[in-house]
Amino acid sequence: MYILNPTKIASRFPLLNPTRGVCKLGFPTILQQNKGLRGGTIRKMAWSLERCDEGIETRSGIVRPATEVYADEAIEALRAGKVIAVPTDTLYGFSCDACSVEAVNRIYEIKGRKHTSPLAICVGDVSDIGRFAVTDHLPPGLLEGLLPGPVTVVLTRGESSILEKSLNPGLDSIGVRVPDSDFIRMIARGSGTALALTSANLSGLPSSVDIKDFKNLWENCTFVYDGGILPAGRAGSTVVDLTMLGKYKILRPGSAKEETISILERHSLVEAGEPNAKS
Repeated sequence: MYILNPTKIASRFPLLNPTRGVCKLGFPTILQQNKGLRGGTIRKMAWSLERCDEGIETRSGIVRPATEVYADEAIEALRAGKVIAVPTDTLYGFSCDACSVEAVNRIYEIKGRKHTSPLAICVGDVSDIGRFAVTDHLPPGLLEGLLPGPVTVVLTRGESSILEKSLNPGLDSIGVRVPDSDFIRMIARGSGTALALTSANLSGLPSSVDIKDFKNLWENCTFVYDGGILPAGRAGSTVVDLTMLGKYKILRPGSAKEETISILERHSLVEAGEPNAKS
């Protein structure tokens, strides 16, 4: 009787080799490395791996799950001047090193956006904001009350800002985000600089809450990081101008307008144009 040799079969057909895991980097290994994550995160990661054939390059680009396993890879891509797509706490966004002129220009090209439309920046922690914008005039604790969260604060850049002058040229203010999203904050911290951040879509089209929404643009990104379907809707962040002493101005209602106004008023700020506004 002819006896089959399972070792030879596995060597010729590696997909049948049970020691190699499910895909390129090994699904069991990833789960083991992330055993401390919440069950929902693991389920989301598993869903992403199944959907995107985890880590394998396709004609549309390379899709990864937005987990700690891939943070270093994302940081290296940013340092190399590449554009990546990442989930935030509101929408999916295109991101790059805010101090790389070439990368910033590439984002404008991908979106088909006019260079006169400013980009916001993302930092890892509230304490980082002072490196890029003026915060001395704000009441203590205000930024910590608003962020991390679905809010973009517009502040004066000031002479002490370490941002490149080529980012949003001609503007003396900058929108700053600290999303309540672990993955993008992790890579922002690791990059050591600010990240340019804008919604992942063609200019003028609906924003993206699922990577499928901008699949036609994947090929323009070095990596697309999948965080599943984002629950906040397509309203995006609430944008508030905080450049004026004692005043605020809502520039875009976004997804957290009422909560934002409540926090601002608790810190004695009044809406710009109100009769009792501080000068």
